[in-house]
Amino acid sequence: MSDAKKFYCAGQWMESGDVFEVLNPYNGHVSGRVHRPGEEHAEQAITAAEKAFNEVTSKLPGYEREAMLLRIRDGIEARAEEIARTICSENGKPVKQARIEVTRAAGVFKIAAGEALRVGGDYIPMDIIPGAEGRYGIYKRFPLGPVLGISPFNFPLNLAAHKVAPALAAGNSIVLKPASSTPLTALLLAEICETAGVPAGAFSVLPCSGALAGKMALDDRFMLLSFTGSPAVGWKLKNNCGRKPVTLELGGNAGCIVHADADVAHAAARCAAGGFAFSGQVCIHTQRIYVHADIFDAFAADFIGRVKAMKVGDPALEDTDMGPMIDEREARRALDWIDEACAGGARLLTGGAAQGALLQPTVLADTTEDMKVNCMEVFAPIVTLTKFTDIADAIARVANSDFGLQAGLFTYDSRVIHRAFNTIRAGGLMINEVPTFRVDHMPYGGVKMSGLGREGLVYAIDEMTEKRLLLVGGME
Repeated sequence: MSDAKKFYCAGQWMESGDVFEVLNPYNGHVSGRVHRPGEEHAEQAITAAEKAFNEVTSKLPGYEREAMLLRIRDGIEARAEEIARTICSENGKPVKQARIEVTRAAGVFKIAAGEALRVGGDYIPMDIIPGAEGRYGIYKRFPLGPVLGISPFNFPLNLAAHKVAPALAAGNSIVLKPASSTPLTALLLAEICETAGVPAGAFSVLPCSGALAGKMALDDRFMLLSFTGSPAVGWKLKNNCGRKPVTLELGGNAGCIVHADADVAHAAARCAAGGFAFSGQVCIHTQRIYVHADIFDAFAADFIGRVKAMKVGDPALEDTDMGPMIDEREARRALDWIDEACAGGARLLTGGAAQGALLQPTVLADTTEDMKVNCMEVFAPIVTLTKFTDIADAIARVANSDFGLQAGLFTYDSRVIHRAFNTIRAGGLMINEVPTFRVDHMPYGGVKMSGLGREGLVYAIDEMTEKRLLLVGGME
């Protein structure tokens, strides 16, 4: 077991008798071996997180939290290539895309550092009714306490950063449970945080089983659960947690409209990027594209040409555009959905084949709304193209979903923009951009099955703090 990576628990690097392998999804090679924590380690991490919060993090002044977060940013930047290569190796993300993820994560800690200085409150006048003269209120935001963060495999650094950075900025402690397929990146973050001087116990990384994570979520010492992952798991955890505050980011089947007045080349380029980034394993993956009949043929030709030009293969190579899915099981599941659609009358415009976990970028036309490739979250490099003539109908189709994370609309018509914005229930509507667009400081989250609460540093900090009112009177 000497070559196995230890996990970071309560300020110490620990090992256990249970070691698991992390496999490269492209070639099946072992990317690393990791000790899996057990219940006794979870107890140590929770106890240490509670102690660190009560004695240290909740008392840290803003300038110290800012400096700590900037040191983490510096540590990420100093090890950027190592982290990018680790991401590529354990989840199959093309290395050029992994480098972008690392850059974004460093930015998350930089933004969090600034927000650490602005965790404030507000002044509220009370003399709006007779008898309240000479009184006023102030409210202050206090850190909630220990946070449990559960992060997914698709952005093993940046989505972990979106939990760790706001928690530390607000003065909380946090225990992070990374995806079992991608623990190595999270453990690199733990090394960086330890070097940056994060107080012992304020941050632990436990690559434990999902069952143990579920038990930790129920522990009353955790004051908030921040979960990113599948709707089935997320809503089950929410139901189990009772009164505990929970934030959920759960994905969707994002729709995108390309109206008749759109810039066809721009829309096709952005849709190709949004539809096949990280093999479609992105919760805001551009899945359903509705194109006006007047430009459908021109858009489809441009779009399909870009898709066919993508280089698919070894994610470690500099010119690879799309690598494998996370495992062969997921690729087979996606193939089944493609076959089901084609059996129901859909046309395969390109793709539809797989070798191991490597599924070719796939585009379908003539699908129906009840096919899985439309009504469910495909989470694979599959995009559907649908022709429309009535913009109201296209908007209604995008809105007609159990999910509501983000949507896209390519048009310059302000009336269409406002109609879509007022009709589509989603966390965000991107104009002349794909649903896959995200900048890390913006409010990000969904409605309906897509989640609860918002990420984006200032918004996540708001979720991780509680407001207390102080009424002041009789001071004149």
